[in-house]
Amino acid sequence: MKLKEIQNTFHKALDSVYGKEEVDSFFFILIDFYYKISRLQLAMAPDFKIENKAAILNALEALKQEQPLQYILGETEFYGLPFKLNKNVLIPRPETEELVEWVINSVASRAVKRSLSVLDIGTGSGCIAVSLAKNLPNAKVCALDVSKKALKLAKQNAELNKVEIEFIETDILTCRHAELVSASHKFDIIVSNPPYVMKKEKPQMKNNVLNNEPHLALFVNDENPLLFYEAISYFASHKLNLNGMLFFEINEYLGNDMIRLLNKKQFKNIELKQDIFKKDRMIKGELS
Repeated sequence: MKLKEIQNTFHKALDSVYGKEEVDSFFFILIDFYYKISRLQLAMAPDFKIENKAAILNALEALKQEQPLQYILGETEFYGLPFKLNKNVLIPRPETEELVEWVINSVASRAVKRSLSVLDIGTGSGCIAVSLAKNLPNAKVCALDVSKKALKLAKQNAELNKVEIEFIETDILTCRHAELVSASHKFDIIVSNPPYVMKKEKPQMKNNVLNNEPHLALFVNDENPLLFYEAISYFASHKLNLNGMLFFEINEYLGNDMIRLLNKKQFKNIELKQDIFKKDRMIKGELS
């Protein structure tokens, strides 16, 4: 079957849902992934045929169901690194790459020579922890998550990217903080992208997110949207070294609430940062 014919089938089936440009993007990513055929190669040989069309047609059926392309492929790229992906973890977002960049730049600005200790809370796929371990070679990185399935995938991603990370399975919301992470653990940096989407925001969300990504990692109750931030900032106030830094990705509507929370927890030099879309997406505080 000619790839051009399959491309036309994609457009007929998907344009009304995704739009022509995004459908083209899906198609060219898939033919490169499954058949190692680039967009340029197809343009130069428009009559190119494939023998095994099952893979790309199965992908088409999944796209019809509005499944995210990253889950269909079982992989994605984050901060220039490859990551395995499945439905037990969130798909990494560009704003989380900005959070990682902020952590790395903050370390560089301090010109720290000694080894750093870093904890990623709610690691999911491990994208934050792995990226920091890869780009802060002197750092000892730990990663915590409540989900056994997420930690299994995060360990695979650490191996894939050849970094050493200590993984901890526990629930940061339990009050037994001293038992969550042993007393020997103290950190220079704690970073987290916890659940922060309020349930009342569901109507604004796309089906491919709402119907596929794990709600455990997405949503908090409207009555207490800072639930995880309260627990993590309390934990950080006891587990950060002097001058340690706490970084969060946050709900864009709760920036001022987060400033008040970190002030209440005695953090200093609090900085609210916008992402490239000018949304309040990140916050940092220091323990002094």
